[in-house]
Amino acid sequence: MSQYKAPIDDICFNLFDVWQLNSYWQGQNQLKDQLDTETAKAIVEEAAKICEQEIAPFSTQADQQGIKLQDGKVRVPEHYHGAYKSLCEGGWTGLSGDPAYGGMGMPKALSMMVDEMLCSADVAFSLYPGLTAGACVALLQHANDEIKSDYLPNLYSGNWSATMCLTESHAGTDLGIMRTTAKPNTNGSYQITGSKIFITAGEHDLTENIIHLVLAKLPNAPAGSRGISLFLVPKFLPDQANNFRVRNGVTVGSIEHKMGINGSATCVLNFDNATGYLIGQPNRGLSCMFTMMNYERLSMGSQGLGVAERAYQNALAYAKDRLQGRDTETDATKAEPIIVHPDVRRMLLDIKSMNEAGRSFATWVASLLDKAKYDQCENSASIANLLTPITKAFMTDQGFSAAVTAQQIFGGHGYIKEWGMEQLVRDVRIAQIYEGTNGIQALDFMQRKVVADKGKVLKSLLLKIKDEMSANPLGETQNLIAYIDKCSDIIDLIISADTRIQNANANDFLQLISYILYGYMWYKNIAALNETNHGENFIISKKTTAEYYMRRILPKASGLIAVIQQTPSMMDTLDTDQF
Repeated sequence: MSQYKAPIDDICFNLFDVWQLNSYWQGQNQLKDQLDTETAKAIVEEAAKICEQEIAPFSTQADQQGIKLQDGKVRVPEHYHGAYKSLCEGGWTGLSGDPAYGGMGMPKALSMMVDEMLCSADVAFSLYPGLTAGACVALLQHANDEIKSDYLPNLYSGNWSATMCLTESHAGTDLGIMRTTAKPNTNGSYQITGSKIFITAGEHDLTENIIHLVLAKLPNAPAGSRGISLFLVPKFLPDQANNFRVRNGVTVGSIEHKMGINGSATCVLNFDNATGYLIGQPNRGLSCMFTMMNYERLSMGSQGLGVAERAYQNALAYAKDRLQGRDTETDATKAEPIIVHPDVRRMLLDIKSMNEAGRSFATWVASLLDKAKYDQCENSASIANLLTPITKAFMTDQGFSAAVTAQQIFGGHGYIKEWGMEQLVRDVRIAQIYEGTNGIQALDFMQRKVVADKGKVLKSLLLKIKDEMSANPLGETQNLIAYIDKCSDIIDLIISADTRIQNANANDFLQLISYILYGYMWYKNIAALNETNHGENFIISKKTTAEYYMRRILPKASGLIAVIQQTPSMMDTLDTDQF
C-alpha cells in the first residue's frame, strides 16, 4: 500500500535556509505581524497532518470508487467530504487569499509547499481547492468590486468552488475557433450558450455552489482569440434576498472516463442560456483567463513534484525491505535488500536529485511572485513569467519520469494495483497534458519568453547566476559556469534562426535551460548548508546528491546543446505522405 510522509525538513530548509524567506517576510508590512519562522513551520506541519492522516491513506480507495453521475448529479468518493471539510475549517482553501475578502493572506511560497503536500496525498482531491484558488486570483485581478464582494468570501471559505471552462470538442488549444456564445441581456448580464469538455470539478457534491469561469464570444466579436470574453457563470444564482438558490442553465452532460485522477470530477458541461456576468473588458477574456491559467500551470509543477515525492518514498521503503539477489562482495548464499544494487541506487538517486532540486525551484518561483506582489518588483515578475513554462513542463516531465522509475524499482509488484505505484503513474500522466501540453509550454517559452525580447531576461538571469557562483565557487561550480557560457551561445543561435527552426528546437531548448537551472538549485542548496542547523545525515545527503546531479544528470545538457546545434532542423525533411 502506498504511504506518504510530508518532507517537512526539506520544505523548511528551502523556505528558511536556501531562500531565507522568513527574513524577507519580516521585512514586509503586510506579513511581519502575522508570519514568522515558527508560524510558517506550524502552518507546514498542520497541513502535513491533514495530508498524511486524512487524505493520503484513502487515495487508493478514491481511485477505486471514482466519480459517479446519477440523475444529473455527480458524487465524489465518500471520504472526500470529511477531508474537504477539514481543509475548509482550517482555512486552507483561502490560505493565500486576500484578507479583505476573508483569505489568510499567506505568501505564495508557503501555499506552494502546501500544494505539493496535497498533490502527494491525492492529486485528484487537490484539484478541487486548486481550481478554486486559481479562479480567485483571476477574480481578484479582473472582476469588479461587486462580484468580488459577492463571490470571493464564499470561495475562500470553501463553501463554493470554481472551475475554468475553455476547451470545446472541436477546439483544444486553438481557442479562437470556439462556438460558445454570450448574448447581452437588458439588465447587464449575458446569456451563455455552448458546451465545454474536460472541465475539472465541473459538477460535484462537495460544495453548495460552483462558479464557472467561461470563455465565450459576444455578437460581432472580432475573429479568432481577439474576440473572446470571460464570464462568471454560477451553478446557483441569487434570489431576491441574495441567497444563491436559483438553478442556472448549466448542466453536466457526462463525466469523462480517464486514465487516472479518477477521484476528480472531469465533466462535459452544457450551458443553455445560462446567466453569466462579464469579467474584465469585452473581447479581452483570454488575457483575463491567462491569470488563472498561469496559476494552474504552477500548480501542475506541484503535481509533478508531489507525485514524484510519494513515488520516491515508496520506492525507497521497498528497496530497503525487498530481499532479492546478492552483492558479489558479500555472502553469496544470503539474499540482500535490493538497495545494495548499483542500478537500484542509480534510479533512487535520479529521482532524489530531481525532486530536491525541483522543490528548491518551486520555492524560488513562488518567492519571485511574492516579491513581484509585495515589492512591485518588475524584474521578479519578469523572471517568474520566464520560469512559468519550465515549472509546468519540466517539473511534470520529471514527475512522470520519477513515477515510472519508482515503479521500475518495484519490479513486477510495481504493476500490481495493491502497491499503489501504477496509480501514481496514471495520476501524474495528465499533468504533462492539461493547462497546455508541454509542447505548447515549450513553444511559449521559446517564442514569448525568449525570442520576443531577444533573450534579454534569460541572458540577464544566467549572467546573474554566473556572477553569484563565480564570487563564491562551491563543488562543481566551474562545470555549471561552463554550461552557462555554452548556453549563451545557444541563445544567440536560437534567436538568429527562423521561426520553424526555433519551434522545432523549443522542447530541447526548454529542457536545456531547465537542467542548468536545476544545477543552480543544487548550488543554492550546498551554499545554504553553511548556515543550516540540520543534522549530519541531512548535510551528507545533500552534498552527495548535489555531486550526483552535477556529475550524472547535468551532463545531459551537453547532448541537448549538440542536438540544438544541428541546424537547419530535420523536422521538415519528410513530406507529409512519407511519415
